[in-house]
This record gives sequence, structure tokens and C-alpha cells, in this order.
Amino acid sequence: MAITVFIRYQLDPFKRAMFEQYSKNWLTIIPKCGGDLQGYWMPHEGTNNIAFALISFENLAAYKGYRARLRADSEGMANFNFAEENKFILAEERTFLRKVAL
Repeated sequence: MAITVFIRYQLDPFKRAMFEQYSKNWLTIIPKCGGDLQGYWMPHEGTNNIAFALISFENLAAYKGYRARLRADSEGMANFNFAEENKFILAEERTFLRKVAL
């Protein structure tokens, strides 16, 4: 069963540019590590501190393998460290979704 990971980020609204750079970095890292990146979405109008990402996988086992590859990837770890050092992500929530099919 295919799954999509829906990630909701709460951002420091004064550090949105840093989050955007963080998101752009993932555009190449995630596919390299096995995720089917649907995209990142930044605040545009209205609420200025919420962003989203969607990444799809064949199944939960594929997601777990991806997470292991991501943690072993030097660019991935550098991006995680960039976020941790600059504290622009205040909260991160993951929801695992499946597509409704007939």
C-alpha cells in the first residue's frame, strides 16, 4: 500500500527565508535517498508561520529505508544540522496518509 507523509511545520515567521533554503536543499536530497517528493509549500498569504511538505513511498518499509539512507547522507545531515543550529522550525508534525481508491 502506497503512503504519503504529510509534514506540517510551524516556523519562526522571522526566519522564513531560512526555511525556504532548507526546503530547496531537500529538493535534491530526498529523491536521491528514495523519497518521491511531491513538494514543499511556503506561506504566501494569511498565516505566516505554517509550511507543508508531501513525500510519497511504496509502503511503510520503503519509508523506513529512506529514513536510514537520509541519516547516512552527508547533505541530509548537513541540512538537519542547519535547521537545528538556526532554530527556524518550532514544531514538526508527521501524518501518514493513504490514497482512497475504489
